[in-house]
Amino acid sequence: MTWPTYTSPEDLQAIEAVPLQLRDVPVSTYEALRRTALANPTRSAIVALPDGCRWDAPVELPYADLLTKVTSYANALHAVGVGRRDGVALISPNVLELIPALLAAEAAGIAVPINPALDHKTIAALLRRAGVTVVVAAGPDVDPGTWALAEALTKELELDTLFALHPTLPEAQATGVTYLDDAAATEPSDRLLAGEPAADDLAAFFHTGGTTGTPKLAAHTHWMQTVDAWPIAAMLPAGSTVLAALPLFHVNALVVTTLAPMMRGLRAVWAGPLGYRDVDLLQNMWRIIEHYRISAMSAVPSVYGTLARVPLDADITSLRLPVVGAAPLPPAVRQEWLHHTAVPLCEGYGLTEATCATARSFPHSSRPVSVGQRLPYQSVAAVDIDPATQEWTFLPPGKTGNLAVRGPTVFPGYVIGRDADGPILDAGGVLRDGWLDTGDLGSVSADGFITLAGRAKDIIIRGGHNIDPAEVEEALRSHPSVMDAGVVGRPDQHAGEVPVAFVVVRDGAADLDQIRQWAAEHVAERAAAPKSLTVLAALPLTDVGKPYKLGLRILATKQELGSRLEALGCSLPPDVEWCLQLDGRVVIELPPPSDDAVRTAVSDFLNNYSLDWSFR
Repeated sequence: MTWPTYTSPEDLQAIEAVPLQLRDVPVSTYEALRRTALANPTRSAIVALPDGCRWDAPVELPYADLLTKVTSYANALHAVGVGRRDGVALISPNVLELIPALLAAEAAGIAVPINPALDHKTIAALLRRAGVTVVVAAGPDVDPGTWALAEALTKELELDTLFALHPTLPEAQATGVTYLDDAAATEPSDRLLAGEPAADDLAAFFHTGGTTGTPKLAAHTHWMQTVDAWPIAAMLPAGSTVLAALPLFHVNALVVTTLAPMMRGLRAVWAGPLGYRDVDLLQNMWRIIEHYRISAMSAVPSVYGTLARVPLDADITSLRLPVVGAAPLPPAVRQEWLHHTAVPLCEGYGLTEATCATARSFPHSSRPVSVGQRLPYQSVAAVDIDPATQEWTFLPPGKTGNLAVRGPTVFPGYVIGRDADGPILDAGGVLRDGWLDTGDLGSVSADGFITLAGRAKDIIIRGGHNIDPAEVEEALRSHPSVMDAGVVGRPDQHAGEVPVAFVVVRDGAADLDQIRQWAAEHVAERAAAPKSLTVLAALPLTDVGKPYKLGLRILATKQELGSRLEALGCSLPPDVEWCLQLDGRVVIELPPPSDDAVRTAVSDFLNNYSLDWSFR
């Protein structure tokens, strides 16, 4: 495959001058691996670190061996009945065998990577919805808790097959356990017995962040994944090494740090089961970059903020493309990282429903207010959506509206059930004429650069007036004492909602009155000034580092209601009363007071708010 030059914004037009159908993009993730393995059989595909402490004792897997494992694993799954439209659950931290297992699940059926930190009930619901017939999980020698969870799920769902994965550095093998690697040892490794998947075959179901209740399952086809990975591969320098440390249940880990380097025949260094949550990994990061000559990596802002405070004790001149995404990049983190490393961060933007990546910035052509330029062969626009008629009006460049994406990376829908033909997909109202409503607010410049302005559903409605929390957060982050900020709507009896702020401050101390006054002076209108300011040690994040706005909304609601309800004789038991809706609403379930008068008083009090609530 011939790779185009893709190092500056001006390259976009030249790349798109060649139609996508002439780019010879592999039609499936299996074909992408097969091509690379045949062209570069002895080149290292994966360098797996056991953990952040033993970073200099890796296990290496050449491309020929990776293809052999993926093929035999896929045939082992086929042998136990996995068909093209059956789900294969993968529940494990990042051990070496998880990478070929996920690719094999896509080759044989549909991969369903699951965050092991989700609760049992949620995982069971996801597996049922996905039509999972086989579970592949971290063995008891990797993570006893995850293995016990997988055993319980297999029994509950009445599944016949549970395969275990070894640790990256296997020692003694657990007894009474069927390992996928052992089951695959007797299967052919030179061909897929069921044939190779086609471009429009379903490849994976990725669950959304899970910040608003039971996660949705977004369906990916093989073509979506390869065509999204292709421009990322094009931007990676030839001969480079990519650091992979995000969990494989997240699309970034698959598309950006697995498929993209694989398509270009590059080496990926996998950072161990804990990934960026491994303290030893972060403390040894500079030596890891020097030792393996890491040139590209992908992480969330909090990781770069932490690394900016780790003493630089190694040569990191190989690092040219540190990509940051999944959450807004605080200016302080950008500046501290650049001051510490002299390597500019490259922002990215994307979402699971559009496969993964939709935009990227450039190290030496950055626009600090933008998350980057749209990727080749994807269209991005801002639209105004009429709240009454839901009619769309496309806005001119530079105007802010709901961001919409169109192109070959847009998903076919969410998995809502299953029938005799396989998964049932429904777009859930987010698709219109091929355009995906991202749920984000932003603008698009004439040359395709995207500037975000918050989440549409995060908009705070104060007395019928819309307030964009991103504007208030930006004002707060510009204060020299504020490291990060999150702004949400707090229930209010009179205005419906009022903006309140949660901040992380430098050195754990700051003048809150002065910060609140600063915010009031730096927002466009008085109504947007936060009514209260709360200092947190860190803002809540999901397991993949995305801002957990729902957690802040719950905290704000508790602050408003807690003491008042207690005065009425109704307690708020922790971790019980909050039910989470798919649209992000907080629904409160309260223990019913035994006293009828108290029950009436509580009802009257809560009915003054625009809240969804009930007695259990």
